[in-house]
Amino acid sequence: MAVAFTFPGQGSQAVGMGRELAVTYAEAREVFDEVDDALGEKLTTVMWEGPEETLTLTANAQPALMAVSIAAIRVLEARGLDLKSRVSYVAGHSLGEYSALCAAGTFSLGDTARLLRIRGNAMQAAVPPGKGAMAAIIGLEHADVQAACDDASSAEGGCQIANDNGGGQLVISGDKSAVDRACALAVEKGAKRAILLPVSAPFHSSLMAPAADAMRDALARVEAKNPIVPVVANVRAAPVTDAAEIVSLLVEQVTGQVRWRETVEWLATNDVTTLYEIGSGKVLTGLARRIDKSVNGISVNSPADIDTVLAALIG
Repeated sequence: MAVAFTFPGQGSQAVGMGRELAVTYAEAREVFDEVDDALGEKLTTVMWEGPEETLTLTANAQPALMAVSIAAIRVLEARGLDLKSRVSYVAGHSLGEYSALCAAGTFSLGDTARLLRIRGNAMQAAVPPGKGAMAAIIGLEHADVQAACDDASSAEGGCQIANDNGGGQLVISGDKSAVDRACALAVEKGAKRAILLPVSAPFHSSLMAPAADAMRDALARVEAKNPIVPVVANVRAAPVTDAAEIVSLLVEQVTGQVRWRETVEWLATNDVTTLYEIGSGKVLTGLARRIDKSVNGISVNSPADIDTVLAALIG
């Protein structure tokens, strides 16, 4: 009967996120102030006042989502939650892996904010606008989506599976012409839908290689400690506890597949019965229920949610 904390990725942002935590808890305000200081700007103003299109920019959304997650963690810790003894594993979806690592003590809060700003800018700059694309493939098995990508790549440039989100949803990414072709092939193979996503770059594809290089350089300049709780890594869907290995996998993650379905399945087969989604939104909570009905997903992003977690884990 183990517990894991999960941390959301891009797409979970919303104007106003984290404000209720900041109003209610001094510990949350301190996190937001520290992130603002680390970035040298008032990211919180964008988070709480918008406009939405500015918050959605990759370079803003990534540190902003992390800040909300860590604000909730600090509030829980200040009220007696000991992560090491109460939580068996942490995991995060794409940028959420950085939130998980910050929560587990691998990176400092300031370093995490700066890393995510670098990551967001590098991912945005890696590919000229219009060259890349991402699409969601609904209702088709992993092997069939992989085959569609392989067929499209041979004829149209490259595309690959970027996210295996579970519940019959996979996201593909790469050259726009190849993604368009793979979408058509996926529908021919029986996909219910193939939907181009309104994203600014082809994340988690080989086109992100320049961003991977940027993250290799950036990660080499920060201190990384072994996490106090094992981190189930995106590209491995298995727990990692060595800081050097974690850093290597974070570089690989930029161009690699977010294996979220397998991550949740691994947690479920290793006695995890409850996944607390720490931070903005409820995306991962919804995915957890679709991936494995035996896992109870609970989102944590309000003072009432904080009280629920404390009652369940501390009593």
